[in-house]
Amino acid sequence: MKRKAAAVLMLILYTVFVFAGCNKPEEPKKDDLIVIGMSQVGAESDWRQADTASMKSVFTEANGYRLLFEDARQDQENQFVAIRRFIQQRVDYIVVMPITEDGWDAVLKEAKDAGIPVILVDRMVNVKDDNLITAHVGSDFYAEGKKATDWMKKKYASAEELNIVHIQGTKGSTAQIGRTSALDDALKANNTWKLQARMDGDFTEAKTYEVMKEYLSNRETLPKIDVVYCENDNSAYGAIKALESFGYTCGKNGVSIVSFDATYNALVYCQKGKIALTVECNPLLGPLVESVIRTMEEGKVPEKNRYVEESAFEPENITEDLLASRKY
Repeated sequence: MKRKAAAVLMLILYTVFVFAGCNKPEEPKKDDLIVIGMSQVGAESDWRQADTASMKSVFTEANGYRLLFEDARQDQENQFVAIRRFIQQRVDYIVVMPITEDGWDAVLKEAKDAGIPVILVDRMVNVKDDNLITAHVGSDFYAEGKKATDWMKKKYASAEELNIVHIQGTKGSTAQIGRTSALDDALKANNTWKLQARMDGDFTEAKTYEVMKEYLSNRETLPKIDVVYCENDNSAYGAIKALESFGYTCGKNGVSIVSFDATYNALVYCQKGKIALTVECNPLLGPLVESVIRTMEEGKVPEKNRYVEESAFEPENITEDLLASRKY
């Protein structure tokens, strides 16, 4: 009798389980999920936070993914640790936003030996074997810098001398290398351009404010500054804050602030005239990364490099509709 009662109970429970499941929308089985191991630089800027949000909105379980996300907190060694952990976890793909370009050969070879494709986002790496990288999705940073220097050349075409202060981003990062190279080439091509100072702002408002304030404090007289070339928007905010604390005017008839990223807040600064030019660097790269993965899931070979289209903005270009439509 006990056996019969147990069998009946099991049949009832099975029937309830099956019919209850029929009323729910079908979800991806856990075993069917594509597992992504992702190492992000950190959260040092508005751009970086928007990039992370884009990735997390795409790589969800509802879309067929399990995302293992690691924040490197601006430390390359943390990225190496994360990638080796992903290899041990046997993820399907590794997505990396490299902090700097050098030092990646060993850990990426480990990923290749494990048969795990590596996709670079935003920045690139300098490796001996290009086959260690499956694909790269991001921006052409030299082209961004060229947009800025072309604007400077046009705006100051009649100036007898152009005095420039340069705030660099994280040293050795692809964005820093590209944007710095564009400025260096323009300095060589325009003999009236004078580089007054070059400082490391590390892509942050706080660091830029510190170095700019220190630079101005250590001068007997305040220098003439025509342009501050900031390698991202957050550095521009720090530069403006420091300059204004010393009595400089940023904007019309004052110092021209050039920045990169064109995030929402930078567009507001630009609309108000505080930033003279902000060059777009689109952080919404999640869908492009997914397109690479979907291409590989179909057994096809993705493009090696895929650059996003980007614009540049001056105060007169910025409308309320543009601000309202900005997603980052």
